[in-house]
Amino acid sequence: IIHSVKKVYAAIYQVGNKMPKRDKLGIHAKIEAVALEVMQNIIQASLSGKNRKLPYLEYARLSLEVLKHLVRTEYEMKIIAEKTYIRIEYYVIETSKMTNGWIKYIAQTPRP
Repeated sequence: IIHSVKKVYAAIYQVGNKMPKRDKLGIHAKIEAVALEVMQNIIQASLSGKNRKLPYLEYARLSLEVLKHLVRTEYEMKIIAEKTYIRIEYYVIETSKMTNGWIKYIAQTPRP
């Protein structure tokens, strides 16, 4: 899952290089910040004890949903191309599925 979230950030970061300054410092800066938050929370969850993973994963799941909407807004405003939007959304959706799977696994695991 860490590898997947790195792909999300890399795809978002690369798009920023070709963007006008106004867009890059506006909505795209927020998108990059949210992607970094997701990465931070996934890493914190992976390094936390069994009983402390869930809050980080829940926050990562919420941030991924925000990221989906922000990227879609960026596409609808014609800031990024359709091909770029599809690639980023694919990575975000895959990461979201992995995060939700991890949350379900933790919820099913009996706690001492």
